[in-house]
Amino acid sequence: MKLCTLGRPIKAVVAAPVMEYIKKRHSAELNKMKGSHVLTEELLSAETDSITMIFKPFNSRVRESRVRLVRERFVTFYQRIASNLHVTNVDIKQDQCRDLQIQFPELVIYPQPFGATVRGSYANIVSLQDFIQQKSLGLRDRQARRALEAPMHFTNNHVHSSSSASCEQLDEEETCVICMEVIRKAVKKTLNCKHSFCRGCLKKAFVYKPVCPTCGALYGTLKGTQPEGGEMSCSNQTSSLPGYEKFGTITVRYNIPSGIQKEDHPNPGQTYGGASRVAYLPDSPEGQKVKELLQRAFKLRLIFTVGQSSTSGRENVVTWNDIHHKTSISGGPTCYGYPDPDYLKRVQEELKLKGVE
Repeated sequence: MKLCTLGRPIKAVVAAPVMEYIKKRHSAELNKMKGSHVLTEELLSAETDSITMIFKPFNSRVRESRVRLVRERFVTFYQRIASNLHVTNVDIKQDQCRDLQIQFPELVIYPQPFGATVRGSYANIVSLQDFIQQKSLGLRDRQARRALEAPMHFTNNHVHSSSSASCEQLDEEETCVICMEVIRKAVKKTLNCKHSFCRGCLKKAFVYKPVCPTCGALYGTLKGTQPEGGEMSCSNQTSSLPGYEKFGTITVRYNIPSGIQKEDHPNPGQTYGGASRVAYLPDSPEGQKVKELLQRAFKLRLIFTVGQSSTSGRENVVTWNDIHHKTSISGGPTCYGYPDPDYLKRVQEELKLKGVE
């Protein structure tokens, strides 16, 4: 984000997608921040996909210092939202978007011809992805179970199936959140977090991700879909990063060559475009810890995946996999750079969600 202070009015240039998200999900906070003494205008630039926020006094009695204070509060607020904002694509039907939007109000879901684009925090996007996957597993398991277990009877030479009446006490029984059926004692599996499921349902869910479908507690280590054959290297420089002037810089380089998609990718058998990326960490004790965690995550194939680029829109390319990297030395959070005092803490939380800590 670039700040412009050319007298009165005062300006701030922000990314249009981030501002759209803020207006949809944080409009009340935004209006409260402006108050009744400061007005704002927005100028959209289609070429750069940016918005110029113009802060102006309500009248001549409003001091310029008050306008500047509102601008600074907005900048801090914007940076906090932007630094934790993710974009991903999910495979859902258009008629599901409305229900999912109601169930996940902190996200913004945009229906697309095939699937939907989702914008929101990493934790909320993970919850949505888990919910979609578990519902898909539960539907298939429920359909198969009903087909196998429903008793058959004949009427007028036609075969019919009917549900068993053996579950008169459904309200008193525990329900599996995956298949939405009553959990039978013979197949009940209770995790250490005290949540219970059908053993078969949990086994299928753990194939996708070894976490509790209810609370997200991790059981094991995640395996990612990062293409094989890539390389990660780290080097040290004496120059410092903004906000870490006492330390040098760790430069992290990734190289993922192009190849053929496998079964765990969106379009098995099709080609995908590779990627080369460079990221930066402070050579501080905490920065060195993050470097080691990223090295572990890379070995577990968690750093990258194959999908649609959120910046170019290209499909079947290597993309980041929801672990934030600083790809710029400066510019702050909105330019994926420094200073950003909370970055090292945030990226460790993202890695922890994937079982790397």
